[in-house]
Amino acid sequence: MLASYVPNQANFHTILEQYSQQWQERASTEQQASLASLLADQGLAKQLAKAWLGSEFIFHCCRDQPQLLIDVLGSGELQSAWSVDDFTEALKNLSASAEKDTELDRALRLFRRRAMLRIIWRDLNQLAPLEETTADMSALAECSSQLALEFHYRALVKRYGLPIGKESGKVQSLVILGMGKLGARELNVSSDIDLIFAYPESGETEHRNLEPGARPKKTTSNQEFFNRLGQKIIKSLDAQTVDGFVFRVDMRLRPYGESGSLVMNFGSMEEYYQTQGREWERYAMIKARVIAEGGPSQEDLAEGSAGDELMELLRPFSYRRYIDFSAIEALRDMKRMINREVHRKGMATDVKLGFGGIREVEFVVQVFQLIRGGRDQRLQERRVLKLLPLLQEDGYLPEGAGDRLAKAYRLLRHVEHAIQGHQDKQTQALPVDENDLERLAWVLNYRNWAELDAVLQSHREQVNAEFQAVIAEPEEESKEEDESEAFLPLWLGELEKDGAIELLEQRGYQQCEKLIQQLNDLRQSRAILAMQAEGRDRLDKFMPRLLHTLSLGRNPEEDIAETLSRVLGLVSSVARRTIYLVLLTENPVALAQLVRLCAASPWIADQLSRHPALLDELLDHRSLYSPPSRQELADQLRQECLRIEWDDLEGYMEALRYFRMANVLRIAACEVTGAMPLMKVSDHLTDIAELLLEKVIEVAWKQMVDRHGQPRDAEGESVSRPEFLVLGYGKVGGIELGHSSDLDLVFIHGGAQGQGTTGKDDTGERSLDNLIFYTRMAQKVIHIMNTQTVSGQLYEVDMRLRPNGNSGMLVTTVEAYGQYLQQEAWTWEKQALVRARAISGCRSLAEQFDKVRQNILCQPRELAALREDVVQMREKMRKHLATQGSDDEKAQRFDIKQDVGGIVDIEFMVQYSVLAWAHEQPSLAKWTDNIRILGCLEQTGFISAEDTAQLIEAYKAYRSAGHRLALQRQKSVLHGKSEFTAERQSVQRLWQQLMLLPK
Repeated sequence: MLASYVPNQANFHTILEQYSQQWQERASTEQQASLASLLADQGLAKQLAKAWLGSEFIFHCCRDQPQLLIDVLGSGELQSAWSVDDFTEALKNLSASAEKDTELDRALRLFRRRAMLRIIWRDLNQLAPLEETTADMSALAECSSQLALEFHYRALVKRYGLPIGKESGKVQSLVILGMGKLGARELNVSSDIDLIFAYPESGETEHRNLEPGARPKKTTSNQEFFNRLGQKIIKSLDAQTVDGFVFRVDMRLRPYGESGSLVMNFGSMEEYYQTQGREWERYAMIKARVIAEGGPSQEDLAEGSAGDELMELLRPFSYRRYIDFSAIEALRDMKRMINREVHRKGMATDVKLGFGGIREVEFVVQVFQLIRGGRDQRLQERRVLKLLPLLQEDGYLPEGAGDRLAKAYRLLRHVEHAIQGHQDKQTQALPVDENDLERLAWVLNYRNWAELDAVLQSHREQVNAEFQAVIAEPEEESKEEDESEAFLPLWLGELEKDGAIELLEQRGYQQCEKLIQQLNDLRQSRAILAMQAEGRDRLDKFMPRLLHTLSLGRNPEEDIAETLSRVLGLVSSVARRTIYLVLLTENPVALAQLVRLCAASPWIADQLSRHPALLDELLDHRSLYSPPSRQELADQLRQECLRIEWDDLEGYMEALRYFRMANVLRIAACEVTGAMPLMKVSDHLTDIAELLLEKVIEVAWKQMVDRHGQPRDAEGESVSRPEFLVLGYGKVGGIELGHSSDLDLVFIHGGAQGQGTTGKDDTGERSLDNLIFYTRMAQKVIHIMNTQTVSGQLYEVDMRLRPNGNSGMLVTTVEAYGQYLQQEAWTWEKQALVRARAISGCRSLAEQFDKVRQNILCQPRELAALREDVVQMREKMRKHLATQGSDDEKAQRFDIKQDVGGIVDIEFMVQYSVLAWAHEQPSLAKWTDNIRILGCLEQTGFISAEDTAQLIEAYKAYRSAGHRLALQRQKSVLHGKSEFTAERQSVQRLWQQLMLLPK
C-alpha cells in the first residue's frame, strides 16, 4: 500500500489512497498485476509514492495512460541518467513515421509527456542532481526544436524550393538561439523557452533537379521561407492540442521585439546589435546559445556552421575587449528596476522574482560577466553554478559569498521545481494552502513547512544582502547636520501651543496656527489611529523629516500650509502601506522632490496620493527631470511587458497603466519646474500615447489570433500582422496632448472581403469573418484602454468622429471612409480631418489613408458656403460651451478655449484656411498641428507674417495657460479683465477679417 511510505500528515494517506483507487479503475487486470509485481521492489514503491504525492501531473499521466506507468517502471529508464543523444534517439524513434504536421505534433507531445514524467520523477526522488534535471529539460527543448526544424524545413523545400544565398550561392540554414535558462542549460521543469531565429543571407528559393519540361513550382524570398519555417516550428512546439503542448515559446527577445521580423538574416542582426542594442539586451545575450540548426542535411552542422558564425558576430556585443565600467550605471538602473518591481508588485512568495530570489543570484553573477567578461573569457561561461566558485576564488565575491549563493541557489531551484512539477505550471509562487505547503516541505525532505520556511528565509536574506552589495550606490556624505529631530515633539503633540508656534517661527514658517491644526487633524485621523505599531514608528520618523524639508529653501510666495496639506493627503493614503514612508525617510532627495512637486502642482500631489508606487520615480532626480526619448520609451515598455503572458490581460493592463503614469509624472515634473517647453511636453505626451496604443494593438491581435486564428488575405493566405490602423484626431492628431486629454480615434481595417480567419482549421476555435474579427479586435482595444482598474483608465477613448458617429460601424475600410468623406460628411467632419493622422498600426493602410486625406482636403470649395458652415458651427459651440451670464460676468471671466478670441477661434480659422486654399497649395494639408499649418499659411502668402506671428503667440500662450491650469487642477477659465487682453483682441480682429460673412 503506497500510503505506508509517507507520513500520516496533511492528508497524505488520503491523497495516495484516492490516487491508487483511480489508477486501478482505469487499469486492466493485467496492468494491475504488472504494477503489483514491479512494486514488490520497495525502493520503487517509495519512489512512486513520492512521485504521485509530489506531482499531480505525474499522477494524471499515469492515470490517463496506465500502460505508460508500467512501461517506464519496467524499462529502468527512471533509474539512469540520459544524454542529449538519448533524448534525440528516443524522439526520432517515436516520430519516425510522421508525415503530416499533426502527426509530428502528436509525437512531440507524447514524447514530452514521457520525458517530463521521467525528469520530474527523478527530481522528486533525488535521483538526479539539480544540474542533471536542468540539463535534461534543456535537452528536451533542444531535440524537440531540432526535430521540428528539420521536419518543416523539408516540407517547405518541397513546396518552395531550397533557400539560396544571394552572395554565396549556398543553401541557407536556420539557426535557433536559445536565450535565458535554455541558453545556459538551466531550464526549469515547466519553463517557457526564449528563442531567436536567424539565417545567414537574403536571397530567393529555387527548385533543383526538376524533370525536363516539368511545370515551374512556386518560389519565394529567403525571408518569407524562413518566416514560414519559424511560424511552423512555433506552432509545433507551442500550440495547445488535445495532447497538450511541448514548450511555450517566447520570441520577444528578438531584435525590435514583437514589432520586429520573426526571422532576421545575420547582416541585419549584426547591424541591429551594433547600432541599437540596449544594455539589457547585452544582459540577455550573454546566455545565448545555438540550440538547433538545420538545412538540407546534417552535414551543415559541421565545424564552421552557420551557428558558429552567428555567435562570433554577436559576441562583441555582449563582451567588450576591456573591463567595461561603462556598464555599471546601466546595471545600477537594472538593479533599481528589480528592487522597484519586487517592492511594487509584492512578490514576497515568488522564489524567482521576489526578495532574495533566483533572479537576484543570477544578477550578481551577470554583473561580473558584463563588466569583466570581455577581458576574462572564463566569465563567458553561462551556468550560474559554474561561475559562482570562480567569482569567489578570484576575489570578485567576498570569501564565502560564492558558497552561500550557490547553496541558496540550489535550494531555490529545488523549491521552484517542486512547485512547478506539482501541476506542470509555470509559476514560482509558493502555495497558499497549508496542506500544499506541508507537501512541498516533505517533498524536499524537511519535517514540516515551518522548518523549510526558516531555512528558505535565511537563504533569501543572504542572497539579498549580496545582491544589494553588488555595484552599490556611491555613498554620499551629508555635511548638513540632521535638524529634523527638533520637529519630533511638535509632531507628537508634546509642545504647548506657544512653544509650537515659537519653533515654527524660528524655522521660518508662517501661518503657524494653521500648520499646527493640520498636524493635529492628521494625528487624530482614523487612518493614523488605526495604524499598527510598526507603521506608527515609521510615521514618527518620517514626519519630522518632512517638516524639516518643508522649512528648507522655500519660495517666499509659496503657500507652505497648502503644500503640507497636499503631502499629508499622501501620508493618509499610505497609512496601511508605510513602506513608502520608509522610502521617503531614507531618501532625502526623493523627499525633497516630493515637497517641490506637491508645492508646484496639486495634480501631481493627487497622482502620487492615488498611486504611491510612483514615489519610486522620485528616487533619481536625473531621470525625473530628463524624460526618455521615444526610442528609450519604446525600449522601456518592451522590457516591462517581456515577462507578461499574452493571456494575462489584467497583468498587461496594470503594466501599461503604470508605464503611462510614471512617464507622465516625469513630463509634469519637467513642466511645473520649467525644465521643458510647452511644445516638447505635448510631443512627449503624444509619444507615450502612441507607444501604448501600439502595445495595446499587439495584445488585442495576439489574443484574437490565439482564439480564432489569423485572418486571410484576398488570395486565401493567412496574414501574420494585423491589417489594422488607428487614426488620431483632435489633440492626439495635432500632437497637442495635455496631461488629462482623452483620445479621439477612428479604426480602419484592411481585411479582405469575403475571407475569414484560420481558426476552424488550425486551432479548433470558431472561424470569423474578417470584418467581425477586426470589429472584435477594436472592441478589445477600447476595453483595454477604457476599463477602470485599480490604477484607473489607460486613456478615455472617444469614437464619435468615426463615420456616422456613435451609430456607425466601429471599424471601416479606407475605401468606405473615403467614400463617406466625399459624399456624406458634414463640413465640421472635414474640419476635423485637418487634424487627423495615422498614429499606430499598418503602414500600408496609413499610406492609403494619407492619400484619401490629401484628396479630400485639397478639393476646391465654394468659399462663401464653406465660411458660412464654419461660422455657424462656431456660433453653435459658443452658445453651448462659452462663458454664460451677464455682460459684466462675461467681462470678468475668460474661457481660454471656448470664449471669443480663444483657442477654438484660432483652430477654426486654421481649419477653414486649409479647406479653402489647399487645392491651390497642397502643402497646407501636409501637417496636422496648428503651429506648422500657420507657418505654411504664412509661406504661401494667405496670411501675413505679422498676423501669423500674433496667432502663433496667442495659441502658445493659451495652451501654456491651459496646461498650467490643468496641473493646478483648475478649469480652463481665467478670472479678471487683464489677462490675455492683447491676444484676444488680435484673434478677434483676424476672425473678423477672415471669417466675417459679407452682408
